[in-house]
Amino acid sequence: MNDDFYYHSFMNRDRLIHIVDADIATCESLSVLFRLEGFQTTFSIDAEQFAINLDRRRPDVFVINMRVGEENGLSLLRRAKAIRASMPVFMLTEEPQIAAAVTAMKLGATDVLSKPIDTEYLLTVLRDALRVDAGMGMMQSGRRQVEVRGFAQLTPRERQVLQLITNGQSNKEAGRELGISPRTIEVHRARVMEKLGARNTADLMRIVLAG
Repeated sequence: MNDDFYYHSFMNRDRLIHIVDADIATCESLSVLFRLEGFQTTFSIDAEQFAINLDRRRPDVFVINMRVGEENGLSLLRRAKAIRASMPVFMLTEEPQIAAAVTAMKLGATDVLSKPIDTEYLLTVLRDALRVDAGMGMMQSGRRQVEVRGFAQLTPRERQVLQLITNGQSNKEAGRELGISPRTIEVHRARVMEKLGARNTADLMRIVLAG
């Protein structure tokens, strides 16, 4: 297993996705999908269960159907965004609903997906949303940079690479963002790991999160 697998498993394992859909089959299939990616999940089939699960633990991501029994999913979207404005919330529709989708996006939904769900696309946009959310969290905390032993030894470019790694970007993605080759990213990454005393990517993440 490569470092990317360990990275995603390590980063996802404490993140909870709350699925809200009156169709229990949808809840169960999405729960399996997310758990295979290393996430924790919970699901609700009505507004009452939604409130109970929310009291137990606040999630990191919501996946909410536009209609949950008699409840309008948009009201649940509002409740989710009231918890934290940057909370990633994905809305599901039984069929394309342009007006409802526009309203959902105005209310802060991350994306609106029609059933049947394109699970590969869902996982891609979910990961992207979590990276953005993590970046906003760092900004809201005063742009707290990684402060660990050896950090002061990093060059400006190495700090940029470290930031992208901690946001979950691959060598290819980081290289594209910085305008350099994946191989150059790999070299910077190796130097960062050496300076911070990390044996592999998972070890690097442990050092960063403990810093």
